[in-house]
Amino acid sequence: MPRSVNSVASRKRRKKIIKLAKGYFGRRKNVWTIAKNAVEKAWSYAYRDRRTKKRNFRSLWITRINAASRVHGLTYSELMLKVKNNNIKLNRKVIADLAVNNPEAFKALVEKIK
Repeated sequence: MPRSVNSVASRKRRKKIIKLAKGYFGRRKNVWTIAKNAVEKAWSYAYRDRRTKKRNFRSLWITRINAASRVHGLTYSELMLKVKNNNIKLNRKVIADLAVNNPEAFKALVEKIK
């Protein structure tokens, strides 16, 4: 009995990886084993950096809030403590957006908690 090889599925699997490697440099785009390694490495970087992006944005928001609050005579930690103690339900993303795009609203927030 001849050996059964599901070449249709194998080819489909390889084509999927080669398609994902489109745009890569050199043999990474068209040689199966090298493309497979490159794509898997890219997936691991993508997974890792989706989490890193969250960290980076939180750090950016904190920096913006700190800069805006110092203009009004408060530090970042003092401002966030007073926001929490006054039961103001705004997260860092919203407060940073106010500080950058709507300084009047940020000033009103600072006046409310002072």
